[in-house]
Amino acid sequence: MWQIEITNTQTTSIMKPFISETIKYIGVDDTDLDLFESQYIIPNGISYNSYAIIDEKVAIMDSVDSRKCEEWLANVEEALQGRTPDYLVVQHMEPDHAGSLAAIAARYPEMTIVASERAVKMIPQFFHECDLSARTLVVKEGDTLALGRHTLQFFMAPMVHWPEVMVTYEQSEKVLFSADGFGKFGALSHDEEWACEARRYYFNICGKYGQPVQALLKKAAQLDIAQIYPLHGPVLSDNLGYYISLYDTWSKYEPEVKGVFVAHASIHGGTAVVANSFAEMLRERGVKVSVADLCRDDMAEAVEDAFKYDRLVVAAASYDANVFPPMHDFLHHLQLKGYQKRRVGIIENGSWAPTAGRVMRGMLEQMKEVEIVEPMVTIISRMKPENQEAMRALADALTE
Repeated sequence: MWQIEITNTQTTSIMKPFISETIKYIGVDDTDLDLFESQYIIPNGISYNSYAIIDEKVAIMDSVDSRKCEEWLANVEEALQGRTPDYLVVQHMEPDHAGSLAAIAARYPEMTIVASERAVKMIPQFFHECDLSARTLVVKEGDTLALGRHTLQFFMAPMVHWPEVMVTYEQSEKVLFSADGFGKFGALSHDEEWACEARRYYFNICGKYGQPVQALLKKAAQLDIAQIYPLHGPVLSDNLGYYISLYDTWSKYEPEVKGVFVAHASIHGGTAVVANSFAEMLRERGVKVSVADLCRDDMAEAVEDAFKYDRLVVAAASYDANVFPPMHDFLHHLQLKGYQKRRVGIIENGSWAPTAGRVMRGMLEQMKEVEIVEPMVTIISRMKPENQEAMRALADALTE
């Protein structure tokens, strides 16, 4: 059962991989990669996590991205000390975790590949050059695999965040191998606070799949879990209630912070002036405010903050009878990630025929349980004294 006891969340920091005599960390850091999934900035790199369970039979838990295959295979050999792995458990077929599957299969031809039925069907999609069909063991919900003193139990986790995903519970050491769940950006060689990069990771990678994450949390709540071993980021062993409570909040699309996130997209600076002036109005009312320049700031962080706060204000210039593209891109990202259950204010700017507000409203109206707060503020080219009344009215409506 989950042990929900939340202690001082401000001091939570990265924890290095736990290594015991029977479960060994064999993953690798990648500090050379600049963009995860070719879109997310990772200034501190990323870890590709893999684990070896040493028992009467040996199980390797997932492989790594092909970028780090040779380093990983060396880690495997060091951990096994001359033994041969009996099983490779594939929890997720995405290339950053299964990219070295064919390489380890070739090195250990007697090894069996354990995966969900959907994952087994995906293997030839990625590795058409080798036929591994005779070496696979399909497992279903609740199936177990005895290694000796250790027993693996498998639970299906479809759409967290691919359809073939499963997680694995090791019964004797009470470890949940959680696939992409509870993962974060950042290599393990960098010591950093967990929540910020885990939040950015969650909403940009898994954010659309709140219901599947909730379903997985309900399954995991029935297990006695002492440690969580994700495929990215540190092993989690202390204060599990903190991490679980955040995942519960995130996957329910509930805000984490009472405050307003102001996101602006300005061509020549006029809209930025309005957005920052509006943010000051909110601060004067005692509201916690975060501001982002969508033309310059990390888009993934903007998406993260939109989910983090309970209110959002979008301010953008009109452009080609539409909305300035950085704002369109931001709202499109929110649509993709299932943005919902928020109150949103709109500020538009235009020099002859303002269109940004109409476009932003239309995109927001497609999102679930998003309340558009009136009035919409319209600026003509530059903020003027006569705009203050409408801005104050919107600030009042957002803070009432």
